[in-house]
Amino acid sequence: MVPKLATMLYDKAKIYVGGGRGGDGCVSFRREAHVPRGGPDGGDGGRGGDVVLVCDPSRRDLAWLHRARHLRAGRGGHGQGKQRHGARGDDKLVPVSPGTQAAGLEGRRYELLEPGQRAVVAAGGLGGHGNKRFATSTRQAPRFAEKGLEGEAGWIELRLKVLADVGLVGQPNAGKSSLLRRLTRASPKVAEYPFTTVEPVLGTLESDQRQLVLADIPGLIEGAAQGAGLGHEFLAHVERCRVLVHLVDVGGEDPVGAHEAVRSELIEYGAGLELLPELLVLSKRDLLPAADADAAVAEWSDRLGGGAIAVLAVSSASGAGVEELRRVLLDMVPEAAAITTTAEPEFEAEHIVYRPAGEQGFDVKRVGGGVFEVRGRGVELLVRRHDLENPEAGAYLEQRLREIGVIAALRSAGFERGDEVRIGEQAFELDPGA
Repeated sequence: MVPKLATMLYDKAKIYVGGGRGGDGCVSFRREAHVPRGGPDGGDGGRGGDVVLVCDPSRRDLAWLHRARHLRAGRGGHGQGKQRHGARGDDKLVPVSPGTQAAGLEGRRYELLEPGQRAVVAAGGLGGHGNKRFATSTRQAPRFAEKGLEGEAGWIELRLKVLADVGLVGQPNAGKSSLLRRLTRASPKVAEYPFTTVEPVLGTLESDQRQLVLADIPGLIEGAAQGAGLGHEFLAHVERCRVLVHLVDVGGEDPVGAHEAVRSELIEYGAGLELLPELLVLSKRDLLPAADADAAVAEWSDRLGGGAIAVLAVSSASGAGVEELRRVLLDMVPEAAAITTTAEPEFEAEHIVYRPAGEQGFDVKRVGGGVFEVRGRGVELLVRRHDLENPEAGAYLEQRLREIGVIAALRSAGFERGDEVRIGEQAFELDPGA
């Protein structure tokens, strides 16, 4: 009877991430005894927190993200009087396993390999300016402030590819788990039935000079690259390996066919797996007389020619050939290339400067009779920051739109007094007069 499989590796996750909303700016005026005309003193809102992926070597997989799919950072604090600025929102730290790749918002991609690496996958929204920021020689008592902006938000996909130097591949029951147990201190499940290994199992091979990580990949069968069997789910983990140890049961019914079937799946999957250096291991040599095992090594060496690093015959049961395999791996697996990381910025830009060029440009389009639409990231953010129900805020917004050329562009498109303007989610009227 086949025992029930109780464990599962979660190497994929889809989660919703949301940066914190920025705090609103404050409308306040200094009011103290014997201080006439104290003037505006509203503080700025704090920036919202970020959602940050953090590479944590203590994490085995992405299982916990299947239980917590919605992750949001804290919102920024609102500004207060006496020029007190709101606190920055708390970041939401998301620990993930080394080897995690993320397909983020707006097509951004991240890869976390080294412990402590971080990636901001949803930035917090900017905080709004308080009314102190809008005081000028001609506007000495502004009674409006900016609203904080929403942070980035959306669904992202995570994919884990285990970090291993050597990948053990082969058909089911080729002896991969037994060999991993012999070479390392790992304790993979070993049994007589096929597909005993249902998730990659890692082990460490050590010497005085170096250390290698070995991964036991679930058995591959014909059609694995198209989804057959269990191995197709884990072929992606092989991409990170620098050497493949291909196990073939030397006492099996068709060792040559088994080898060719696995090679075909590696080629079919793509991603350069077929180009990885391969060490062929004839497993279960204890089932053959010593002379026959030696003859099989010579035969396979002639068949593969220079297509393999070496051909070895081993027995995980008796230990024959295991030490030789250990030496070959430690000597022939190339050193890992150095991982380069991008330095974190030394400061954060808390506020946006609106310019009519580049990404802050805009387009004006007539969408109906007396209705015009203005599109542009900077212009839309500018409108979202202000309360159009506040007359002073509306006058300030109209002044800014005039300064950056939006009203001139509307006039050129045929805009007249009384027509409707749509910017983002807001619809309102403007005075196109000079």
